[in-house]
Amino acid sequence: MTIKFNCPKCNALIAFDSKHAGKHARCQSCGQILIIPSKDDEKPKKIKTKFDTGEPLPGFYRAVFIESWKIFTTRNNATPLVFVAGLVCIKFFLGRLRVTIIVPLFIAVLEFCLPLGIILTILSWGGLVWYYMQIIYSTAFEAEELPQIHLESLPGLIWNLLKVMYIFFIMLFVVELPYIIAAVITRKIGVEWPVFLTILKFGGLFFFPMAILTVAIGKDLTMLRPDYILIPVFRAFKPYLVVAALLITFGVLVLEMQSHQYEHAPLSISAGKLTLNLALQVIAIIAMRSIGLFYRHYTCHLPW
Repeated sequence: MTIKFNCPKCNALIAFDSKHAGKHARCQSCGQILIIPSKDDEKPKKIKTKFDTGEPLPGFYRAVFIESWKIFTTRNNATPLVFVAGLVCIKFFLGRLRVTIIVPLFIAVLEFCLPLGIILTILSWGGLVWYYMQIIYSTAFEAEELPQIHLESLPGLIWNLLKVMYIFFIMLFVVELPYIIAAVITRKIGVEWPVFLTILKFGGLFFFPMAILTVAIGKDLTMLRPDYILIPVFRAFKPYLVVAALLITFGVLVLEMQSHQYEHAPLSISAGKLTLNLALQVIAIIAMRSIGLFYRHYTCHLPW
């Protein structure tokens, strides 16, 4: 169900899914921050920001590198952190699970292997990506604690996890589109340009945090426009460099961890690897907060 209402500042028509009622949002026409009402045509409440001068909010680097650590020592964040750790443990312990199903027939026995571990890994990553988006959204609107977990029915939960993975790959596809096009063209004409393709590939990853931010805040894939992604990056290049470095570091470490699998490893090695997987989530949470903090501190540079 969609809730339609007018911006209390510029009267622009705004629409959000009803599940976002009560959350903070930003009018794309005038930039007014408001609370999404619970029904159509209800007047939303304005949210006064600390700085509305058209200038960046100071303290970005302190918020990222110092204030973010408070997340891990606040009692109210215990449940969200356990939720994240639980998803990591599901991937770690059940990621290789295979279930053999035997179906007896009249003339034969049908036997096939169900890759349950792969399914659980995809759903676990879906849960993590979904929660990362929640962290970005809540941090952008001045929340200093991690968003709490509100689970719904199992079918709805699975659907949302699959949907968020779909959104994730769409965002990745959009930022890597120049690389994909160049790779196809070079293969068609039989030319090898490895340096050029590498630059395009990592260039796409560099803009990936901005793509995540636009979708996490705007709740719409149509927000993936070149001007929405490129303009804020060049207007606030140094702080964005910090955001991109944190996210890319997390991605590289995840890929590195996945490349080293230990079948039937001793308990000490398995425990060490699990600890590293959990530690990676510390980097992930700080990286997601940095994306939300970029929005909070440099809203004046966003064209939307």
